[in-house]
Amino acid sequence: IRESATLTRDVLEQHFNDLKGTLKKLLDERLLSLLQEVDAVEQESIKPLDECQKLIEHGVSTADDLLREGETAVHGDVEQQSEKLCSFTKKALHIQLDSLPEVPSLVDVPCLSAQLDDCLLTILKNQIFRHGTVASRPPVQLEEFVEKPGGILVRWCKVDDDFIPQDYRLQYRKSTASHFEDVYVGSETEFIVLHIDPNVDYQFRVCARGDGRQEWSPWSVPQIGRTTLVPHEWTAGLEGYSLSSRRNIALRNDSQSCGVLYSKAPTYFCGQTLTFRQVLSGELIETVGQPDRRDSLGVCVEQQNGYDSLQRDKAVCISTNGAVFVNGKEMTNQLPAVTSGSTVTFDMEVVQLGPSSTEGGNFKLRVTISSNNREVVFDWVLDQCCVSLYFGCSFSYPGWKVLVF
Repeated sequence: IRESATLTRDVLEQHFNDLKGTLKKLLDERLLSLLQEVDAVEQESIKPLDECQKLIEHGVSTADDLLREGETAVHGDVEQQSEKLCSFTKKALHIQLDSLPEVPSLVDVPCLSAQLDDCLLTILKNQIFRHGTVASRPPVQLEEFVEKPGGILVRWCKVDDDFIPQDYRLQYRKSTASHFEDVYVGSETEFIVLHIDPNVDYQFRVCARGDGRQEWSPWSVPQIGRTTLVPHEWTAGLEGYSLSSRRNIALRNDSQSCGVLYSKAPTYFCGQTLTFRQVLSGELIETVGQPDRRDSLGVCVEQQNGYDSLQRDKAVCISTNGAVFVNGKEMTNQLPAVTSGSTVTFDMEVVQLGPSSTEGGNFKLRVTISSNNREVVFDWVLDQCCVSLYFGCSFSYPGWKVLVF
């Protein structure tokens, strides 16, 4: 409670400080705009009046000069009076003392004033007092963490019956990290977070966005999740396949060599879900290779070199054309073809037939293979007890790229 309260105070203070800075900037920009408008009107309106004033002042000055010249002619010597009066008369005839320039009418002369509406303060006051809320209960909470090899399946649920979610947002961080990062945004209520180091604590939190809204809800209470299962890895060094840095993605390259690429260790255990996903190799959509009937994705009891497919004894697999093979024999049931973006899952559980079922006799596993919303279920009979298995793949043509988790 104290930690979330402290964080909430910091968020509120930062938000309102940002608002004050933004409001001051906007008010300064509006004031500058209005002052510039006043300057523009003043300069445009005063120009004809200034020109009219200059003409009037010039006429008055000319009349004063002519008046002084006439007084001089009247009070001068008799001999010079005639010449000066003649000159005065000529100038007087050329000066139009009874004409004035056109002066704008009073109704056309602007009179500036500031029109300020006091209701702005009322509007801002009402908006500010309604701005922001403090929520003590987020509408969604984390519900469950399920360990996966090199990952964690995170599930969450809605706890507010009145809240209608549109999207969820899941974040996580390593226990030693200071910042959360987005790992999922969407409408689902669960997500497998990959690239998780085993036996390391990770902190998770989730929030939601209401239907038709832009803002996110408060975060859920952060919770710790971890996995003790080592990540699935392909075996490095097999010619014909290139691996990603984490060795969980295998790409069938253009090498002519062919064979089965196995997992590094028997890391698939009964009771878990093993997932193969065809991922894009590049920017183009058509990135899967050419299908071949010998292609295979599946699990096996042990690594056996010398085969070019998992369609053999002690293995179950699916071909890229959707055919399912058990111990090398094709089943009558068939799944949809594997294409770019397809996901294939294997689920297995031990079938308990009695005390003798694992003591030298037949050992049965209930196998479920799912692909493109269809599945087949069958019993896989083995001659030995086996609860941890290898996984593998084989492709005849380049371009196939498989993520395993």
